[in-house]
Amino acid sequence: METLSKIVVLSIGGSLGVNARYWLGVGISQFSSSRFPWATFVINVTGSFAIGFLTILLLRWLPHPNARLFFLTGFLGGYTTFSTFEFDLLTMLERGEHRLAASYLAGSVFLGFVGVFLGAAIARGLTEPTLRSTVSAVAPAALETREAGDAHERH
Repeated sequence: METLSKIVVLSIGGSLGVNARYWLGVGISQFSSSRFPWATFVINVTGSFAIGFLTILLLRWLPHPNARLFFLTGFLGGYTTFSTFEFDLLTMLERGEHRLAASYLAGSVFLGFVGVFLGAAIARGLTEPTLRSTVSAVAPAALETREAGDAHERH
């Protein structure tokens, strides 16, 4: 039963986080330029703030054993995993592991970019030539956000 309650807590938190990310992205895209990914930027920064704030708060005041699962893993995991990356980096720095933190930062950014580059290249190679010429290298979530914003502008 404990495992089932954790699944429910994570699922509800994740669902709320995903919806918060999507709808906030739609709202931001309506008022911002498409030349800079403002929605992703705002979501990553606010998620990083939220994980820093909530982690410390929940360490000092834990209202329920599943609160960390709901807020940190569920909601913020659905909202943005960038916040977890940032908090892990902060933890290493606070422990004085500066070289490890620098390696984690540089490795995550560089290898993350290599991963997205290779993934996109392989996917482009597998798609039809006509699709390849019409699809840009926009992340699926960003594309959905822009499409939703475009649909809103047409109405």
